Amino acid sequence: MDITTEISEPFSAAVRRGDVLSADCPSREILKHMTSRWGVLVLVILLGGMHRFSELRRKIGGVSEKMLSQTLQELEADGLVDRKSLPVVPPHVEYRLTPLGREAAEHLEVMVNWIEEKIPQIMSSRRGRLGGEAQE
Repeated sequence: MDITTEISEPFSAAVRRGDVLSADCPSREILKHMTSRWGVLVLVILLGGMHRFSELRRKIGGVSEKMLSQTLQELEADGLVDRKSLPVVPPHVEYRLTPLGREAAEHLEVMVNWIEEKIPQIMSSRRGRLGGEAQE
């Protein structure tokens, strides 16, 4: 049997694509950055256009300055967010999505919208499970 008949795609294509299920694939780290609580929110907010750090912090309830800064740095390193420092006093930094970031954020926005739409059903299910556990 020829080994090429057992492989569904060439090895080079598999390496280029990534394999999020593989523990050592770098796609796992990117997935973590994009789908973290703050990563999702930053990406979805930036779909609305450029924002300054302080605007992002105001819009994202509960995020600390440290976590927002770390999230933005990770998303920038992944090529999803572009950071522009303006030469003014006091200094201003603007953040916007890159084309790659826009594509990712559009997918995440679908998930966020679905969650917001289904929150009554999800909360009802939670209450039902919590009530059932208390009775056991």
